[in-house]
Amino acid sequence: MIRRPDFVSCYNTGRRYFSKNFILFVLFRPSGEPGWRMGMAVTRKTGPAVTRNRIKRVIREFFRLNQHEICGSLDIAVVPKRSMDPDRVNLKSVSQELLPLLRTICENSTPKSGSEAS
Repeated sequence: MIRRPDFVSCYNTGRRYFSKNFILFVLFRPSGEPGWRMGMAVTRKTGPAVTRNRIKRVIREFFRLNQHEICGSLDIAVVPKRSMDPDRVNLKSVSQELLPLLRTICENSTPKSGSEAS
């Protein structure tokens, strides 16, 4: 996600998934569009530029290492919570928080069969 309209549609029409330190806004795109896209909104309230950039690097690395866990055509907007302690953010803690969320998202993205009305 690069442009503001992508983020706005993700915020307005996407599902929200919560962890201790992050909120993930997930928008399921039509299956004709390949792949997934990820964007971050790390505001100044999180801390100075050095801290914000470090958080973004860790989140980017998490998604790079776990891209095989993401299924379907998704837009994912990652937003750190205000209560997050930026000094304690590392790859291990982010993985422990976001990996279960990715699995839940993947379970929710698969279409349910059987009870659909024609």
